[in-house]
Amino acid sequence: MKILDVPQSGSVAGTTSSRNRFGQYRRTRAVPVNPNTTAQQAARNALVLNSVGWRGLADEDRSAWDSYSLAHPVVDGLGQSQVLTGFQQYVGVNSALISAGLGTVVDPPTGPVPDALFLDVVDATAGAFEVVITAAPVPAATAYQVEASPPLSPGRSFNKDFRLIKTWAAAAAAPKITAALLTAKFGTLSAGQKFFFRVFAIASDGSRSALTSLTAVLT
Repeated sequence: MKILDVPQSGSVAGTTSSRNRFGQYRRTRAVPVNPNTTAQQAARNALVLNSVGWRGLADEDRSAWDSYSLAHPVVDGLGQSQVLTGFQQYVGVNSALISAGLGTVVDPPTGPVPDALFLDVVDATAGAFEVVITAAPVPAATAYQVEASPPLSPGRSFNKDFRLIKTWAAAAAAPKITAALLTAKFGTLSAGQKFFFRVFAIASDGSRSALTSLTAVLT
């Protein structure tokens, strides 16, 4: 139920607090499941690898990540600005690089930040869905990643559930979101399904472009 209270997130006993675009709410706590998918295993392996990497850094390197964190606060799920620890920034940046197929880094990102990407719907039909990502080709020492929601009702206007569906490495000539990519991730497509997309570029030093978002309803 919706409540009027201080911003809060997490679970206590059988109640979970969270936030959506209408404000703070509470619900009955759900018991999490652990399907142990390939993506989950990859994320856990990256966390272990980067935790080991952090312990192997020199003191001055860890201090550099602490300074980077102070200068780069993040917005959390409650819409509040938060300063992460240097460790959290290091793990987050390097996990993103591993996911993109790029090498890990010792130093925090120095930029320049990649330009934001553009999305253009070429075909909205379920059988031949296609969204072109520009600019192309993908620049050197850069990767593009696209995330999508599961298929939703066309009446939905808010989504927080995004899944990685594709990474394009440097020099990829024509990155596109296609019906084949969506089918491989979510199963058979049908008219009336709505998808939320977001795409970004990540450079080899960990710098990331702003997210570009798009929604599309299949016809």
